[in-house]
Amino acid sequence: MRTVRATILQTPEPDRLEVLTDHLVSLDATGTIESVRPAQPTDVADVTIADGSYLMPGLIDLHVHAPQWPQVGTGYDLPLDKWLFEYTFPLEARCEDPEFAQLVWSSLVPALLGGGTTTAVYYSSIHEPATLSLAAACVEHGQRAFVGRVAMDHATGTPDYYRDASAADGVAASLRSIDAITALGANDLVRPIITPRFIPACTDALLEGLGELAEATGTPVQTHCSENDWEHGYVLDRFGVTDTEALRRFGLLRDHAVLAHGVLIGADDQATLASIGAGVAHCPLSNVYFGNAVFPTRSAMERGVRVGLGSDLAGGSEAGMLAQAAHAVNASRYLEDGVDPAMAADKRGTANSRLSVVEAFWLATRGGADVLGLPVGYLAPGHAFDAITIATGPGHAVQTWPDIDDDHRIFEKIVRRAEARDVTNVWVAGRQVKGGPAH
Repeated sequence: MRTVRATILQTPEPDRLEVLTDHLVSLDATGTIESVRPAQPTDVADVTIADGSYLMPGLIDLHVHAPQWPQVGTGYDLPLDKWLFEYTFPLEARCEDPEFAQLVWSSLVPALLGGGTTTAVYYSSIHEPATLSLAAACVEHGQRAFVGRVAMDHATGTPDYYRDASAADGVAASLRSIDAITALGANDLVRPIITPRFIPACTDALLEGLGELAEATGTPVQTHCSENDWEHGYVLDRFGVTDTEALRRFGLLRDHAVLAHGVLIGADDQATLASIGAGVAHCPLSNVYFGNAVFPTRSAMERGVRVGLGSDLAGGSEAGMLAQAAHAVNASRYLEDGVDPAMAADKRGTANSRLSVVEAFWLATRGGADVLGLPVGYLAPGHAFDAITIATGPGHAVQTWPDIDDDHRIFEKIVRRAEARDVTNVWVAGRQVKGGPAH
């Protein structure tokens, strides 16, 4: 495929929706966009997207716990620390069985792709074979991904049946995993990422060793940061500094690092993240269950922090990133308006916190791309053709009314209402991974 003809909806900037009616997108042999221009009557495209469907950038999920896929939608009755030990660690430990792990990956990766997630940032388990098979599944199905073997060795922060034997073993296993994923030869489609689970699960020696590994190999880093009151308070008690500062001292706060949640990252730490270039994976639905607060997305962005969106499967119960964008809008309204009716209206919330639907979609596309440092999330020359089509009308979640809806209203409906079944085509690096030719 070299050309696609469609009407494009996308967000070049956080505050601007771009509508490109009947445009022709041309690709080179690598799946990189060469040009985007108005279509001419004489243009014959390889793929033509019918009226009522829209071409949009592929969606980016910055935070997925792949082994937790079987428990999505269950077990939200416990606080995070107990949830991990009672539900999550036992499930993740089952990935020691390669057949079980492969069964999970073969369900998860196509499901996310089918919902329009063209890029995912994965936590695997501690097991090297399972981590490599997750990366191989992403290659097989054609999803752009970062895949990390989870490192964790703390005697009180992890169960004895599910941890690295020592800090040295954890670092060595992480290095072998980096080399194995790189050896897949996925042409940068699937890459390794260093993954200390979070500070409560890691000894100082492991954190230090992984920081040194990141420096030596240039491999990106992901971890959790100031996720909720318990985790944030634990780090303050252990080190006397915030999560952000502790990660910086261990060499894990790096350019394009992905810090999940960040609910309790304050203004000073936001300035630190902005200066280093690290980003936050805002997980608005998961934060309802485990975050104890609402991430201040707008203030973080205004301070120059890179921000994208994450589903946090299975801490979040929905896989679709359009749904996460809608949840991000809702969460921002809770933050601005406040939630305690016993307080006076002028003291109940945090002013100037709300996000628009346009801003939330930007977070799910170009914002996530900025966190990762990837040329995706925007359909323009020089960017990879990671794209989806969303169908509207009869048989779909989004109904349109010609005498009422313009493209801006349809875009708003798509973000708030579209479902996986409405994602009719998906391309990653120009390769079609869902759907067929549409004429």
